[in-house]
Amino acid sequence: MNEQDKTAATDTSGGSETDATTFVGMGLSERSLKALEHVGYETPSPIQTSFIPRALTGRDCTGQAHTGTGKTAAFVLPILEAIDHDQPYTQALILAPTRELADQVKCEAERLAYTSPIRVSCFVGQRDMDRQIRQLERGVQVAVGTPGRVKDLNNRGHLIFDNLRVVVLDEADRMLDIGFEPEIRDILRRCPTDRQTLLLSATLPPSVERLAKKYMRNADRVDLSGDAVVVDTIDQFYCTVDPDRKFGLLVRLLGEQQPQQVIVFTRTKRGADALHRRFAGGLNNVGVMHGDLAQSKRERALKRFREGQVRLLIATDVAGRGIDVSAISHIVNYDIPEYHDDYVHRIGRTGRMTSSDKGRAFTFVTREQGDELTRIEIRVNRQLTEYTVSEYEAYRDRGPRPTVDTVA
Repeated sequence: MNEQDKTAATDTSGGSETDATTFVGMGLSERSLKALEHVGYETPSPIQTSFIPRALTGRDCTGQAHTGTGKTAAFVLPILEAIDHDQPYTQALILAPTRELADQVKCEAERLAYTSPIRVSCFVGQRDMDRQIRQLERGVQVAVGTPGRVKDLNNRGHLIFDNLRVVVLDEADRMLDIGFEPEIRDILRRCPTDRQTLLLSATLPPSVERLAKKYMRNADRVDLSGDAVVVDTIDQFYCTVDPDRKFGLLVRLLGEQQPQQVIVFTRTKRGADALHRRFAGGLNNVGVMHGDLAQSKRERALKRFREGQVRLLIATDVAGRGIDVSAISHIVNYDIPEYHDDYVHRIGRTGRMTSSDKGRAFTFVTREQGDELTRIEIRVNRQLTEYTVSEYEAYRDRGPRPTVDTVA
């Protein structure tokens, strides 16, 4: 890095600014500060405030925070400070669980590298490998990719790990859920031992803890998994409904709420397709995303959603992880999530709009699922408000809803 880039920023009064709750006070280079100004980042989020100063020291770090809290910038900015911008070889590797998330990280890295002469490229499966090889031959300082394609390119001798300074495991819990643990372990074994390793995850189950213990060195830990991160910007409701009346409830809820953009989550791919078919016959602004779709169809659906051509997107949890669209005003859990952590991931898709309006999340709950709703309420440390759609009977005869004395 040039000396100009290493110069610590100072405040306008001429004194040194040491407040780590500001981007200036973190000691970021002038180059990074100008990029932040260009993209409109003014105040760091809690994960950025806690994670960036630690990562800038070069230490290994783990960060636990929910999706949608600004964690991509939390690891991209330290990468941009750590690498040599004048050298063309690959110095940073970011692993992500899905193609959509890898694309999203790549785009954010390019935005934050606005003032830097570096090349960021994305390497994922079901895309032209020859094109990816040509990109590597031209020089890529920051490589973003899914573990399978990254390992394949390394096996073929095109993506070289020898000069890596930083390796990032983004959404580590989801990568292990999908089954990428063998590839991740193999990749980490091939990387230089003196690298910096950064691990970001919404949850830290034992499998992630074991991975961190094996491949990280005395890692600093930042835990911002407190639920206030998401609930402060999202109004959360539940709707009691009989299983055979869920579709009618959804139609009337959407008509009543008039969302700017909405994601409707289902548990299964088959359920997503079935729901999409029921809507697609009468509407042309409805899309669907799940793991069984061809990559070209998933990319087209996400592109149309980001451009606003699709206002209603039906998705499963895995596909939903790669969706980062600021205009999402509503989330509907058509099927209550199987795991309460997935509830947090789902509703984190909303509440990101730049306006003062809060996001809204609605969860459909049958009478038999009262205990599952209670577990979600314990997870987010609050009771969800019951919501009823006017002039629609969503259930025939509701019994008492299971509750706990204290949500804690």
